[in-house]
Amino acid sequence: MPAYPGPEDHSRSRADEHPERRRTRERALSENATDPAEADDDAVLLFVGGPLDGRVEVRPARHGEPPQTVTHVHLHDGPKVVHRYDLQPLPGQTGVYHVRPRAGGRTDEDDPAD
Repeated sequence: MPAYPGPEDHSRSRADEHPERRRTRERALSENATDPAEADDDAVLLFVGGPLDGRVEVRPARHGEPPQTVTHVHLHDGPKVVHRYDLQPLPGQTGVYHVRPRAGGRTDEDDPAD
């Protein structure tokens, strides 16, 4: 049975690694790093009402401005249930998505089945 090196037993160090491979690994690590200045521009989005009530989403700045409307489709054994949330921007990089009332002025909170 072959012996497998343990965590302390390295037959080859990274110093012996081929320079191109080392640059590729370092580039991959730097692309995944978060720039602290960029993190300040991330948007914090809160959801109020409907099935997403209470959810907090952090949208990275690299994705641009948050959409004005978010559509949530819930699929289950019965018919699909669609909820739309409209964005109400707040000061800074924060916004609140409120569930849009259904046709006829009803929302999920008005449903007596709950």
